[in-house]
Amino acid sequence: MFYNSTRNSSIKVTSAEAITQGISAEGGLFVPESIPSISLDEVKKLGGMSYADRAAYVFAKYLTDFTDAEIHYCTDNAYSTKNFETESISELAHLFDGTYMLELWHGPTCAFKDMALQILPYFLTTSAKKINLDKKIVILVATSGDTGKAALEGFKDVEGTQIMVFYPEHGVSPMQKRQMKTQEGGNVGVCALKGNFDDCQNGVKEIFTNEDVKAQLSSGGKMFSSANSINWGRLVPQIVYYISAYADLVRSEEIALGDKINIVVPTGNFGNILAAYYAKHMGIPVNKLICASNINNVLTDFIKTGVYDRNRRFYATCSPSMDILISSNLERLLYLMTGRNDEVIKDWFGKLSSEGKYEVSDDIKQKLAEEFYGGFCDDSETKATISEIYKKYSYTCDTHTAVAVKVYEDYKRETGDTTKTLIASTASPYKFSASVLEAMEGAVSELDEYAMVDRLAELSDIPVPSALADLKTKPERFNDSIEKASMREYVLSHLL
Repeated sequence: MFYNSTRNSSIKVTSAEAITQGISAEGGLFVPESIPSISLDEVKKLGGMSYADRAAYVFAKYLTDFTDAEIHYCTDNAYSTKNFETESISELAHLFDGTYMLELWHGPTCAFKDMALQILPYFLTTSAKKINLDKKIVILVATSGDTGKAALEGFKDVEGTQIMVFYPEHGVSPMQKRQMKTQEGGNVGVCALKGNFDDCQNGVKEIFTNEDVKAQLSSGGKMFSSANSINWGRLVPQIVYYISAYADLVRSEEIALGDKINIVVPTGNFGNILAAYYAKHMGIPVNKLICASNINNVLTDFIKTGVYDRNRRFYATCSPSMDILISSNLERLLYLMTGRNDEVIKDWFGKLSSEGKYEVSDDIKQKLAEEFYGGFCDDSETKATISEIYKKYSYTCDTHTAVAVKVYEDYKRETGDTTKTLIASTASPYKFSASVLEAMEGAVSELDEYAMVDRLAELSDIPVPSALADLKTKPERFNDSIEKASMREYVLSHLL
């Protein structure tokens, strides 16, 4: 299996090269040259395996330059109870008739990003050895809240690596900010940016592709790679949990082998739902991929109209990890839908960069409509959904998962579709205690962050994750805040 760039199909690299590079030199994203298949018999077989073994089975189809021993080294170290609070790694909760919550937040940072970022350091260091890389790998990350902490935790003190994370100063929850500012590790760095997530992401991409910066880094014996989902090594682990969840539904006889399911994903950067798309096209029976957005509904508009337009007001919401107007992984989807037409991709994404807008062709609009449904809700609807779920089912969900539930309810009303449905639950409610408590109690809490956590524990009867409880006594290490124009200078001054 080789990998091409979305902006230059003639580029052909191994998975180890794609993972270490993170992004192609001209700015394209690496995509496997074909989507491998998985049969229903194979899916049934996965039902009797551990999560680590399921992951290894799927990875072997994509990382064909890795040996079985190398893959199992990665999966056995990443997916164990030393990193996750549950033996199943991910958990399925039956919310109501035919609807299941896929809880992806039982890892060390209490967010779905742990599912990929616990294994990425093993992928990256194994890849570096495979291609005889003699440089220290610098991980540069833009985060809207969860990726940053998950990457910091995954890469802390990993030999041969250094990591620097940028987050929007006023665009993450207090708990997310506290998680990053108190991060331990001798090879980590964190900095706030006076801007939004798109400013962070654009700045990181510009630094990645800047030849002068790369030359200076190389002379110092270092090179860049990425822990954002622009890195294929970050995206491929997300494919696994949709395949694994389907195997669990079959094993528990919630569905019959071959039954179709819907998958609902709250998303801003499109990586998580793109992973579901890959799972579907590998052979998992999926009826509809339902893309749920908050009021920053650029993806909803795109799915419905075929016009991607980031020239709109940016909203800071109670679901901050979705406060994104430039969805990087959409480039991978459109590359596949256009038949790997790199010229069209360069044209569209060139227009996105220069004009902030592009429109896809009619055939792509039709393909989008066949595969996806897009919907959104605002903060008031998000909180109302949290309250409703709590009152009806005694289930507490975070603000991002609530967006997915609300959009799914809208989808059912609009279509009448009763297909059994999997909803990606992406974060612990404790990461957004203020908003969740307000939704459940009907008033803004005057408690401090940790008192709110204690109050939420009383109401939800969900144990407080130790990783969050321990934050109260940790000293803050990182308090830098810079203008977006200073990112390049800041990175170089801290790395050279």
